Amino acid sequence: MTFRTLTYMTLAVALASSVLAAQPSGNPQVNINTATVNELQLLPRVGATLAQRIVDFRAANGPFKAPEELARVKGMGEKNFARLQSYVTITGSTTLKEKVRSPRASKPAAKTKG
Repeated sequence: MTFRTLTYMTLAVALASSVLAAQPSGNPQVNINTATVNELQLLPRVGATLAQRIVDFRAANGPFKAPEELARVKGMGEKNFARLQSYVTITGSTTLKEKVRSPRASKPAAKTKG
Protein backbone atom coordinates (compact mmCIF):
# COMPACT_ATOMS: atom_id res chain seq x y z
CA MET A 1 0.00 0.00 0.00
CA THR A 2 1.08 3.50 -0.59
CA PHE A 3 1.40 6.07 2.13
CA ARG A 4 -1.58 8.02 0.73
CA THR A 5 -3.86 4.96 0.75
CA LEU A 6 -2.84 4.10 4.30
CA THR A 7 -3.50 7.68 5.42
CA TYR A 8 -6.98 7.71 3.85
CA MET A 9 -7.83 4.37 5.46
CA THR A 10 -6.70 5.62 8.87
CA LEU A 11 -8.78 8.78 8.49
CA ALA A 12 -11.82 6.77 7.40
CA VAL A 13 -11.56 4.46 10.44
CA ALA A 14 -11.12 7.44 12.79
CA LEU A 15 -14.12 9.23 11.29
CA ALA A 16 -16.33 6.13 11.41
CA SER A 17 -15.47 5.41 15.04
CA SER A 18 -16.20 9.00 16.10
CA VAL A 19 -19.58 8.89 14.34
CA LEU A 20 -20.47 5.60 16.02
CA ALA A 21 -19.40 6.92 19.44
CA ALA A 22 -21.61 9.99 19.02
CA GLN A 23 -24.74 7.97 18.32
CA PRO A 24 -26.91 7.21 21.38
CA SER A 25 -27.67 3.63 22.28
CA GLY A 26 -30.79 2.11 20.80
CA ASN A 27 -32.70 2.19 24.08
CA PRO A 28 -33.06 5.57 25.81
CA GLN A 29 -32.18 5.32 29.48
CA VAL A 30 -32.13 7.22 32.77
CA ASN A 31 -29.01 7.08 34.92
CA ILE A 32 -30.48 6.67 38.40
CA ASN A 33 -27.23 7.84 40.00
CA THR A 34 -27.23 11.26 38.33
CA ALA A 35 -30.82 11.93 37.20
CA THR A 36 -32.80 14.84 38.54
CA VAL A 37 -36.34 14.53 39.88
CA ASN A 38 -37.65 15.74 36.50
CA GLU A 39 -35.58 13.17 34.58
CA LEU A 40 -36.71 10.34 36.86
CA GLN A 41 -40.35 11.29 36.23
CA LEU A 42 -39.85 10.32 32.57
CA LEU A 43 -39.80 6.67 33.66
CA PRO A 44 -43.06 4.71 33.45
CA ARG A 45 -45.19 4.88 36.63
CA VAL A 46 -42.80 7.32 38.32
CA GLY A 47 -44.37 10.57 39.49
CA ALA A 48 -43.00 13.50 41.46
CA THR A 49 -43.26 11.79 44.86
CA LEU A 50 -41.50 8.57 43.84
CA ALA A 51 -38.85 10.49 41.90
CA GLN A 52 -38.10 12.56 45.00
CA ARG A 53 -37.88 9.36 47.10
CA ILE A 54 -35.32 7.98 44.63
CA VAL A 55 -33.20 11.14 44.93
CA ASP A 56 -33.53 11.10 48.74
CA PHE A 57 -32.61 7.39 48.88
CA ARG A 58 -29.56 8.07 46.74
CA ALA A 59 -28.51 10.97 48.99
CA ALA A 60 -28.88 8.86 52.13
CA ASN A 61 -27.32 5.63 50.84
CA GLY A 62 -24.88 6.71 48.15
CA PRO A 63 -24.99 5.79 44.47
CA PHE A 64 -26.83 2.70 43.33
CA LYS A 65 -24.45 -0.19 42.65
CA ALA A 66 -26.98 -2.07 40.51
CA PRO A 67 -30.29 -1.05 38.91
CA GLU A 68 -32.07 -3.71 41.01
CA GLU A 69 -31.35 -1.67 44.16
CA LEU A 70 -34.01 0.74 42.94
CA ALA A 71 -36.60 -1.77 44.21
CA ARG A 72 -35.51 -0.87 47.78
CA VAL A 73 -36.97 2.63 47.42
CA LYS A 74 -40.29 2.98 49.25
CA GLY A 75 -43.11 2.82 46.73
CA MET A 76 -41.09 1.17 43.99
CA GLY A 77 -41.53 -2.55 44.58
CA GLU A 78 -40.63 -5.46 42.35
CA LYS A 79 -43.54 -5.12 39.90
CA ASN A 80 -42.96 -1.42 39.30
CA PHE A 81 -39.22 -2.00 38.91
CA ALA A 82 -39.89 -4.75 36.36
CA ARG A 83 -41.89 -2.27 34.23
CA LEU A 84 -39.08 0.27 34.05
CA GLN A 85 -35.99 -1.92 34.29
CA SER A 86 -35.16 -1.62 30.60
CA TYR A 87 -35.00 2.18 30.92
CA VAL A 88 -32.66 2.27 33.94
CA THR A 89 -28.87 2.37 34.08
CA ILE A 90 -26.22 3.24 36.67
CA THR A 91 -23.61 4.47 34.20
CA GLY A 92 -23.49 6.91 31.32
CA SER A 93 -25.76 9.82 30.70
CA THR A 94 -29.52 10.09 30.76
CA THR A 95 -30.78 9.82 27.19
CA LEU A 96 -34.51 9.45 27.81
CA LYS A 97 -36.20 12.71 26.76
CA GLU A 98 -39.94 11.92 26.80
CA LYS A 99 -42.25 10.34 29.37
CA VAL A 100 -42.64 6.61 28.83
CA ARG A 101 -46.22 5.48 29.22
CA SER A 102 -46.79 2.11 30.78
CA PRO A 103 -48.92 -0.14 28.59
CA ARG A 104 -52.35 -0.78 30.06
CA ALA A 105 -53.28 -4.30 30.96
CA SER A 106 -55.52 -5.76 28.32
CA LYS A 107 -59.06 -6.56 29.36
CA PRO A 108 -60.23 -10.12 28.85
CA ALA A 109 -62.66 -10.57 25.98
CA ALA A 110 -66.30 -10.58 27.01
CA LYS A 111 -67.85 -14.01 26.95
CA THR A 112 -70.89 -14.46 24.80
CA LYS A 113 -73.78 -16.66 25.75
CA GLY A 114 -74.53 -19.30 23.38
